[in-house]
Amino acid sequence: MITIGLTTWTEHPALIGGETRPVTLSEYTGYFPVVELDTPFYGIPRESTIEKWQAAVPEGFQYILKANQVMTRHDRDETLAETDRNLAFDQFRAAIQPLVQHRQLLTVLFQFPPFFNRTTANIEYLRQVRVLMGDLPVAVEFRSPSWFATPGMAADVMAYLKSLHFTNVVTDEPHNLNDGIPLDTTVTTPELAVVRLHGQNAEGWFNHGENWRKTRTLYRYSEDELQTIATLVHQLEQQAKNVCVIFNNNAGRDAAPNAQRLQEILNLHWQNLAPQQLDLF
Repeated sequence: MITIGLTTWTEHPALIGGETRPVTLSEYTGYFPVVELDTPFYGIPRESTIEKWQAAVPEGFQYILKANQVMTRHDRDETLAETDRNLAFDQFRAAIQPLVQHRQLLTVLFQFPPFFNRTTANIEYLRQVRVLMGDLPVAVEFRSPSWFATPGMAADVMAYLKSLHFTNVVTDEPHNLNDGIPLDTTVTTPELAVVRLHGQNAEGWFNHGENWRKTRTLYRYSEDELQTIATLVHQLEQQAKNVCVIFNNNAGRDAAPNAQRLQEILNLHWQNLAPQQLDLF
């Protein structure tokens, strides 16, 4: 199965005729069967919030949730006691149990920061993540090129992810020798492959200035690029039971149109979408 989704559901005016209001979750589910949410990265959601998410979606809809920033070591707090960091894992696992029980959790995305380099300590931390997450599905996206310094090293990293049953996130982003990561198409879990598309705006991606967060994903994939992505998806489909493509190139609100075009190229028709709201006036 191939699914396509977007990061968040609110910021995609193409889904509501270009209106300048937030898209509702119910509206979003009329177009895509999965969504990636980054709100858990900033704060672990309450059970009541999870229940609202569940009530607003049709059966079979799935979520990708970002791991909390304490869990991915974005906090940089080397003084944080191990028990306190473990507590964040405990709270996160408890919060998402309703999604797990209803099979609405596709995976938990551990998007590690650029300063999470390939060190002995961080290699060991990945193993701790597996222990702390139990048998929950986990997808790993690195941001440091140190994990891909040489082809041999990259192969070793992929083998390590496979041993931990972590899904390697196939990431499309600008990269060079000092920043960003290459697109590594290795499938490390046979049940799932995840593709995340950030765009190729190198100037915005590498310039960490005042407007970095607003410009780094300012990119619209061309028809040729989408055709290439479609070919990649078919290749991954030969190795994984499910392939999920997430468009994150949304600084210019291009994610939804690009996602819908890829859906057309791949000739996908999902059966578990909500009815689309029609404008009768």
